Amino acid sequence: MKFIVSSSYLLKQLQVLGGVINNSNTLPILDNFLFELSGEKLTVSASDLETTMSAVLDVESESEGSIAVPARLLLDILKTFPEQPLTFVMEDNSTIEISSNHGKYALAYADASEFPKTVELTDPSATAIVGDVLATAIAKTIFAAGNDDLRPVMSGVFFQFSPENLTFVATDAHKLVKYQRTDLSASEVAEFIMPKKPLNLLKGILGGSEAEVKVEYNESNAKFTFDNVELVCRLIDGKYPNYEAVIPKENPNKLNIHRTQFLNSARRVSIFSNKTTHQIRLKIAGAELNISAEDIDYSNKAEERLTCEYQGDDMQIGFNSRFLIEMLNNLASDEVSLEMSLPNRAGILTPADGLDEGEYITMLVMPVMLNN
Repeated sequence: MKFIVSSSYLLKQLQVLGGVINNSNTLPILDNFLFELSGEKLTVSASDLETTMSAVLDVESESEGSIAVPARLLLDILKTFPEQPLTFVMEDNSTIEISSNHGKYALAYADASEFPKTVELTDPSATAIVGDVLATAIAKTIFAAGNDDLRPVMSGVFFQFSPENLTFVATDAHKLVKYQRTDLSASEVAEFIMPKKPLNLLKGILGGSEAEVKVEYNESNAKFTFDNVELVCRLIDGKYPNYEAVIPKENPNKLNIHRTQFLNSARRVSIFSNKTTHQIRLKIAGAELNISAEDIDYSNKAEERLTCEYQGDDMQIGFNSRFLIEMLNNLASDEVSLEMSLPNRAGILTPADGLDEGEYITMLVMPVMLNN
């Protein structure tokens, strides 16, 4: 087994795949990349048993073979090379020798047959999405997914496909984000919950990409195919909570405000809030929004006044500033609208502008009880 490949091209592809590999693996073979050579095509795979990602690379070669190469060691050496061709040759003594312009390096390899086989999806449904659109959908929702091991269904992003639209939802019971595209559709209705890790990998690779991503899915697995990359992951098992039921339908009180002004004000005031509740108080009357916070234990307090457009009854409502700031941060619009019904009902945050045709974002933030 022998092949020649550009050092920077190989490094770039391996760094993407390296994101799959955990720092500590139960199976030693998972610390390796699987190299499968067939003529001028080298398929490199990485896996953590739940997620497997592989890329097909163009190399110069006339041979075939497969081995498992230590990932960390290979990445460390590749990072140090300037751009140059590297020659990989498999030796008899269970090492693979890398020859550069200035030296030779030998790595011990493992048996490729120990590497877990990629799951083949039986009878999958499929949908196609532009890479950047998928990356945006992930970025807009993933921050709201929970981290609770006891409620695994909430630790992922819920994909809801139908012939009318594609919807992506994430929630941790305190905040909820629903991202919808009515300009895209699937051939049939499907629902599945994607874990965070493969989504973060996809988000990193697909940002700004015009490539078409083929999404295939069945009851237990999903597969994403684009360019030269294929990612297969196990889905989170379980039923997603009925999120539509928690989104309040009647919200007569509507506040419109400049997003960055609101965000910066909330950031400053939250510094003075209680360190356990992170509570900030919004007091809205007429065209004035008063944002305040107080930490009674340390006699710290802050308040700011902003002008806004408001229709509705005067009201006071409390929010956890971390959730509110996180949501405002994840919107790209100039203006936002906050719709509320009562101080003990969730507030609905939506961007007033900056969205594409057919793109909708609804963010829901639960209030916290105010102690007057």
